[in-house]
Amino acid sequence: MTSTQETTAVARPAVPNPAAPSVKPKPAPAPAAKAPAHAWKGLVVVALVLGGGAWGWHAFKPAPGPLGLGSGNGRIDATQIDIATQAAGRVIEVLVHEGDSVKVGQVLARMKVDTLEAQRDQAAARVEQATADIHTAKVMVGLRERDLAATAARTLVQLADLKMARQHLARSENLAKDGAASAQQRDDDRDRVASLEAAVAASVAQEAAAQQAVLAAKAMVLSNLAARKAAEASLAQVEASLDDNILVAPTAARVQSRLAEPGEVLGNGGKVLNMIDLTDVYMTFFVPEEVAGRIALGAEARIAVDAFPNQAIPAKISFVDSTAQFTPKTVETASERQKLMFRVKAKVDADWMQQHLPQVKTGVPGVAWVKLDPNATWPSNLQVKAANAKKE
Repeated sequence: MTSTQETTAVARPAVPNPAAPSVKPKPAPAPAAKAPAHAWKGLVVVALVLGGGAWGWHAFKPAPGPLGLGSGNGRIDATQIDIATQAAGRVIEVLVHEGDSVKVGQVLARMKVDTLEAQRDQAAARVEQATADIHTAKVMVGLRERDLAATAARTLVQLADLKMARQHLARSENLAKDGAASAQQRDDDRDRVASLEAAVAASVAQEAAAQQAVLAAKAMVLSNLAARKAAEASLAQVEASLDDNILVAPTAARVQSRLAEPGEVLGNGGKVLNMIDLTDVYMTFFVPEEVAGRIALGAEARIAVDAFPNQAIPAKISFVDSTAQFTPKTVETASERQKLMFRVKAKVDADWMQQHLPQVKTGVPGVAWVKLDPNATWPSNLQVKAANAKKE
């Protein structure tokens, strides 16, 4: 019989060898710490923003303009006109509404004028009274002049009688010396001469008084003329005030806002309407110093806006600021708002405006192009299309 022996190994503790060097066991390395998930997300976002910004700048950066031309962003604008009262009063009626186009001299609103109409009637009555006084004074001048003429004629008659009486007295005295005439006759002739001399003196005095009466009558005419002139001036002043209370359009314009309604009481200079002057439409834009220095007043310009995508608006440079400034918030590009720029104004051509008045709107953004070189040519997209102008 065969027996199988199984050997069992028993683990025994190791006996240190004093001859071998002692080696300390190394500790096991700790597991690596994991980065938080939100940190990785932040890095990814930053990378995407930087990449997107770089791509956007390359994709949307403005293309360089044609040679000899400069450009800038801006908005269509127009001169603002406030229609206001000359004096305090109550609004009777407002005849236009927001958005209405008005013509020169068109009546826009009326103020209450009852008091002024009464003053006008009083002034007109004073004019009529002064006119009547002038007529009366002229009649008096005629009468005084006739009195003067009659007095002067009597004086001449009396002078002639006095001359004859003196001659008769001389003869009587000579005859009385010779005894050919009586002393009574001589005395009678002397009395007659004395009486005629007194009559002539009185007539001369009357003639002088008549002359003074004529001068007084003429002075009255002048006084009444002056009174009528003053009355006419008062009447004109009242009529001017009445005209001022009828508010009319000073130029062709479009109503932007109704600032007062019928029944409201306004003070001196109270605003009733706000309008834009359609004869002075322009675009204000900003350019850097190197461009502003090359822009000449009156230089040709073109304005491109979304409202007219198929044509350029003709304009001319009417103003170039002499002082640099920070551009306003209305400038579309943020980087441009951080620069010192020069303000430039391009005024829209008047003939083009007349053809497109219903389409003109303020506040529309666009781009203004200006010729820096007079010999530069406009590209096809900035040329004014004559066909469109005729069609409009």
